[in-house]
Amino acid sequence: MRKVLFAVLFGLTFAAQAADVEVSQAWTRATAPGQDSAMVQAVITSKQAAELVGVSCKCADTAELHSMVHEGGMMKMRQVEAIDLPAGTAVDLGAAGYHLMLIGLKQQIKEGQQIELMLTLRHKNGKTKNVKFKAPAKALNASASKPMHDMPAAGGHDMGNMHQHMQH
Repeated sequence: MRKVLFAVLFGLTFAAQAADVEVSQAWTRATAPGQDSAMVQAVITSKQAAELVGVSCKCADTAELHSMVHEGGMMKMRQVEAIDLPAGTAVDLGAAGYHLMLIGLKQQIKEGQQIELMLTLRHKNGKTKNVKFKAPAKALNASASKPMHDMPAAGGHDMGNMHQHMQH
């Protein structure tokens, strides 16, 4: 009986911990053959105040947190160390100027493919938590429902090898 009670309580605790961070509206674009980078957009809501401090994906050599800033008449992409996640607030990685960047793709991302990513969050108490989610790949010509920015180099369309052309 104790084993059953322990298993039930452990299961409830795990479910509650897993439910304190929600990732929704995640997506990426399918890539062209030879394209070596891709951007992932998502909305992240954490019940507790936290910071997004990392991202990983087996489909790429490197995954980074990025921001876009308008500086000197140009859009510039910058890697950031952390993205603040205020308690109970949906943070839109896409519309807010932040996004997840996959660099050194190991293979082409095809329309309909599900890309599995893992976020690393650091709560205010210093503890870290990993959250897995999937981002479906939309068609190359798909546009964001909320465009992140108008980039002259991309014309608001396929970003191709965007990462190579952005200034860091």
